[in-house]
Amino acid sequence: MKPDKTLFTQGDWRAIAGLSVPSLVSILVMMLYNMADMYFVGWMGKTSAVAAVSLTGPVYSLLMALSTMLGNGACTRIAQALGRSDPAAVHCCTALCFWGSLGFGAAFAAICFAGQQPLLQMLGANAEMWADARSYLLTLAAGAPFILLSHTWGSAIRGQGHVAASLTGNMIGTFGNIILDPLFILALGLGVGGAAAATVISNALAAGYYFALSHAGRCTLALHPRYIRTLRSLLDLLALGLPNAVSTGLGGLAHTFSNRLLVGYGTAAVAAMGAAGKATMLVTMTQMGLCMGVQPLLAYCCGAKNWSRLRRLIRKLLGLTLTLGCALTAALFLGSRAAVGLFLQDAQVAALGGRLLRLHMLMGPFIGLYYLATNFLQASGNAAAATLASALRQGVLLIPLLYFLEALFGLDGLAFAAVAADFLAVAAAGALALHHYRRTAGPSSAVRYP
Repeated sequence: MKPDKTLFTQGDWRAIAGLSVPSLVSILVMMLYNMADMYFVGWMGKTSAVAAVSLTGPVYSLLMALSTMLGNGACTRIAQALGRSDPAAVHCCTALCFWGSLGFGAAFAAICFAGQQPLLQMLGANAEMWADARSYLLTLAAGAPFILLSHTWGSAIRGQGHVAASLTGNMIGTFGNIILDPLFILALGLGVGGAAAATVISNALAAGYYFALSHAGRCTLALHPRYIRTLRSLLDLLALGLPNAVSTGLGGLAHTFSNRLLVGYGTAAVAAMGAAGKATMLVTMTQMGLCMGVQPLLAYCCGAKNWSRLRRLIRKLLGLTLTLGCALTAALFLGSRAAVGLFLQDAQVAALGGRLLRLHMLMGPFIGLYYLATNFLQASGNAAAATLASALRQGVLLIPLLYFLEALFGLDGLAFAAVAADFLAVAAAGALALHHYRRTAGPSSAVRYP
């Protein structure tokens, strides 16, 4: 089966649902996937083992940033190529996913193996957790090409309109990891290294599924290097995928700064803010999944220069994100104590977490506008503006606001910092997207805006 335009050419609401629902499911599955290793490592009863997995988290995040840059860039360019009926560009993107994953994965592994000691020292590993952290790091690094290939191929297939196939591969990886974790960690006694091995093998299974689909002619995954046009094509994909990678990296950095400030208010404050952050993911991840899901549809319209449909889609997505944001925010406000109670047993700490959650959610109804703006900028090929918008919320704005508002309002100021950063990011991303939309959508956009 060749790249499929059927989903892109359906009615607006059917196309939105067909793309966004699998993306939302994929986001939820990804959250489950990310928790599996630490959950089963915790069954070992070794605090140092859990700490080792947590310690190496930034390394895995870096690997995911690489896959996001390459995969999301390919997804956008493939959808645009389908819109303008350019199969050669589709072949180029999928070949870049294959060779880019192998190249970046090999380089990543070489760096981790050669620089394991300074890397572990930089991450903060002490003597107690050193062996476990080293085992997890090196096993993960050895399988880096498979991890990258699984994610980039999944994105490339999603860009071709085969959303169900992309989701199936994601599910194979997730549930493969959940099944293999207890087998390797507990039954075979491989410990933390077994957790990393389960991650690598499950991603290899997902990549194998995508390859089997391509071999059977059910999707396009060109492998031969002759399909790669120039090195500039690779740089183009990386630039398009950079916004999501920047957001992921800066989010982790901001979380580190926030935790350093929270320690001054005691362990309860760290736990309460952490629980509030987990609960707010219901809104932010849902909105992110929705907007990421429809990005190929927006890119298809841009590639086909179907500006009237693009305007129509953006109007509908504006209404959908606002409605969904209001509903989810109201649910969290009403059930704030119950939401943080999923993570906290102490009543006083849960009460603090509920209060911090309510402060966090002041911008909840509008955060979807931020994700819609950044994904539109990516879909239309404006990588520079999309990267700037992505850098604002979790980094450029949030990090200085954490220190400024904490100095003014104490613990509440840390929650207010997230609200202020969200407000400014929504305004800035919206302005960038509107400006680019007016330039992109042609003369008619000067009269008719979504």
